Amino acid sequence: MVNYIIRRLAQAIPQLLLISIILFMLMQAFGDPIASLGVRTPPRSADRERLRRQLGLDQPVYVQYFVWLVGNDWMKIDMDGDGVAETPGKRLGVLRGDFGNSLISKRPVLELITERLPNTLLLMVTAELVIIIFSLTIGVYSAVKQYSFFDNLVTGLSFVGYSMPIFLIALLSMYLFSINFKEWGLPYLPTVGMFDPEVGRTPGQIALHMILPVLSLSVISVAGYSRYVRSSMLEILGLDFIRTARAKGLRETLVVRRHALRNATLPFVTLIGLDIPFLLAGAVVTESIFAWPGTGRLFIERTAQSDFPVLMGILMMTAIAVVIFQLLTDIAYSYLDPRIRIE
Repeated sequence: MVNYIIRRLAQAIPQLLLISIILFMLMQAFGDPIASLGVRTPPRSADRERLRRQLGLDQPVYVQYFVWLVGNDWMKIDMDGDGVAETPGKRLGVLRGDFGNSLISKRPVLELITERLPNTLLLMVTAELVIIIFSLTIGVYSAVKQYSFFDNLVTGLSFVGYSMPIFLIALLSMYLFSINFKEWGLPYLPTVGMFDPEVGRTPGQIALHMILPVLSLSVISVAGYSRYVRSSMLEILGLDFIRTARAKGLRETLVVRRHALRNATLPFVTLIGLDIPFLLAGAVVTESIFAWPGTGRLFIERTAQSDFPVLMGILMMTAIAVVIFQLLTDIAYSYLDPRIRIE
């Protein structure tokens, strides 16, 4: 197992390197970060050139990439044009944990991300738990009660939920559970932020403000994954070893829980492992709509300002998370199915 993990991590290094190159090239074609520094007043031509030299943006793309990756200890640049070589803004590079500083706030990128990351993780972990619990419960019950009223109702609702974009779900939930409930005199849910400033950041306030964002993130996944669980359960329930277990006199709940569910969850584990990038993508939209102070909202804010170091930091951390969760998915596979051996 240890050798397998080491081998997979070694394979991930060139993958992440290739991803970083592609993302860096896309950032170059995204826009001009100097233009956003002038805010309403465009910087003068001389100021633009000075800023480009100070930030190292006047260098070729491959030089900028290597500076971002390994730092600028190895290079000397004449910033002032006086023939004196200097090292602009000495930094260590991503390989040594230095993602640089934000072009807008001048703060370290890692500091900006780590401030927002706990809020996003709180939202994502909660949404993932809701997705797992409801997908398994609905999928298993639909398979056991095949073609019942509940199964037909869930099937119809699943197709509707899966076909709706996440921003529409978020806006509809705000309209129903906040605006309409308030008009009807019912207890309504908050729509923005993590807590009410008048009450303070209490666990109850955070939980209350999380309901609508978690609902928006969960609906599409629950609608799709419950159908996967149902199909997988129906396939497993028709196999010979299930009929043998029933012939031995085992209770139906024990047959479903111990024998069928464990084998039916194998495809579901793969879906959950690959769900991380989709949740992160959904968090960008959801956090923007609900003004949730997470990395998704930070990404949208800095995209409008062409703050490339922050954007690259968020994207690379997302890529690393995908690689790690794919590895965890393979390990969970071997645990759920003893026939699969990781060598």
